[in-house]
Amino acid sequence: MSGLFDLDGEVGVVTGALGKLGPIWVETLLEAGARVLALDRPGQPASAEFKRVQARFGPERLQADCADVCSRPELEAALARCREAFGPPSVLVNNAGIDAPPAAGGKRFRLEEIPLDVNLRILEVNAAGLFLVTQVFGAAMAANRRGAIINIGSLYASVSPDARFYDHIPGDPPFIKPPAYGASKAAVVNLTKYLAAHLAPHGVRVNALSPGGVLGGQDEEFQRKFCARVPLGRMATDEDLRGPLLFLASPASAYVTGINLKVDGGFTLW
Repeated sequence: MSGLFDLDGEVGVVTGALGKLGPIWVETLLEAGARVLALDRPGQPASAEFKRVQARFGPERLQADCADVCSRPELEAALARCREAFGPPSVLVNNAGIDAPPAAGGKRFRLEEIPLDVNLRILEVNAAGLFLVTQVFGAAMAANRRGAIINIGSLYASVSPDARFYDHIPGDPPFIKPPAYGASKAAVVNLTKYLAAHLAPHGVRVNALSPGGVLGGQDEEFQRKFCARVPLGRMATDEDLRGPLLFLASPASAYVTGINLKVDGGFTLW
């Protein structure tokens, strides 16, 4: 049983690696024995958590690289560097995406005023970018007839954001979650099924992992409202996400493909 979750000898690629959730996925793969290429867009600063992981494992196990998920030439160049540094990829975590939590401080719009380009950019990165990354790195896996792809979704792939979670936050117009965010994550879940069907004959599994609300500096009133809506009564911690990712990346899920694994404390069961 001990080998079920072993990633020794595997080569992982994580997109959006420098942000909030990226370091969780990177460190999980590294702790299981993989070597990891951490991708993010050019100019993106590394978070403190990523720097901690980088210092812990060193360049022999972890290398940071730049590529825009919406640029095929940049992704193909990153694939070539991955092969040169570690070998062919065998685990891909499609984590890159645009979110807009209240703390991000972006411009607010009323529903009827949201510019089309705001929606299109979210859809471009979160859905089309994920597909493009999978075209490039998934094809390399298919050529080797082995691989595991994990697409990071969201609870909002299944349900609409509850505006009441945010109605205590001051400001005019009031904060609303961008409509394209949930739409893009629903597209991720459907793309997961599509890609799983097409890549299965080539030995590549494709699954989605959809976290619920992850604890990370939200204000106390938001936490109170959110946790009251969760059957398990709390938000997710970083540790809650590691096991599900490792399951989907490892031989433990060798007969699992095309699923959306919800890690949301039961939020979407009601």
